[in-house]
Amino acid sequence: MTTNKNREIILIRRPEGMPREEDFRLIETEMPVCRDGMVLVKTLYLSVDPYMRGRMSGVKTYISPFELEKAITGGIVGEVVQTKSPDLKAGDIVTGNLGWRDYNGADSRELRKFDPGIAPVSTALGILGMPGLTAYFGLLDIGKPSSGETVVVSGAAGAVGTVVGQIAKIKGCRVVGIAGSDEKTGYLVHDLGFDAAINYKTAPDIKKAIKDACPNGVDIYFDNVGGEISDAIMPLINYKARIVLCGQISQYNMSKPETGPRVQAYLLVKSALMKGFIVIDYADRSDEGIRQLALWVSQKKLKYAEHIVEGLENAPRAFIGLFKGENLGKQIVKVS
Repeated sequence: MTTNKNREIILIRRPEGMPREEDFRLIETEMPVCRDGMVLVKTLYLSVDPYMRGRMSGVKTYISPFELEKAITGGIVGEVVQTKSPDLKAGDIVTGNLGWRDYNGADSRELRKFDPGIAPVSTALGILGMPGLTAYFGLLDIGKPSSGETVVVSGAAGAVGTVVGQIAKIKGCRVVGIAGSDEKTGYLVHDLGFDAAINYKTAPDIKKAIKDACPNGVDIYFDNVGGEISDAIMPLINYKARIVLCGQISQYNMSKPETGPRVQAYLLVKSALMKGFIVIDYADRSDEGIRQLALWVSQKKLKYAEHIVEGLENAPRAFIGLFKGENLGKQIVKVS
């Protein structure tokens, strides 16, 4: 290392509505001290994810909120550059929940080694990381797809949605994706093998478009966005349909949630299941999920896209871009 200074991005105020770059600040701090049992990790890539918006609100949910004047934390993949742990050596590639910093001091027990021989290290934040595991467990454990069923995925061109659709195809399902541009819908159909895709921004009647794309109804709905799109799908669910509640990105920047149709009647008359989940529910099975995802990637049954923003200083802009639909696939920041 050639410097004793370390950069990090802190949250300086709670966003109101859509986050702005002025809600964040890039500051310079001292380099972390590597103590016994710890390692010093140089950040290679950091992940920006929609769930972080909730943590910025100051309200505790399933995870504590971000503190003001403290570094944002999230998924990081980095290289061990100094070690005082018998478990990791210099040069190891690791992932963990760390700060948006150039360098992090971390307890080695809170890190997972990643084999760069399996796939590019950036995939540890995408298809072989939290988004991939979210898709894997949400679809297979809650959705329980069977060959011939119709699966609809909202937010289909994002990091989770792209994997959900591809796994559903592996399982023999008919897959319909909903996304926000012709580029994205084209990618879903022509590159990932979705059977149909709908651009919700240009469809004259989203309800009719979804109904036309699902002539046999909807057996599984993987919900990443909520709002009007989810409202349009509920009347189309089949008997014993499964609705996998993964995210509500259309609602995250609203000061007051929208009031939508009540869904209980649809669930009741169709004996349907709606279940919410977060990926840490499956923490004890993460090795299983990563092994299977890595196998499918190696067999070229799973493809992935990454939208890479360069520079730690641009992490806030990359995060805000999630809510503007700028990313195709996983949105990540290349730090070094």
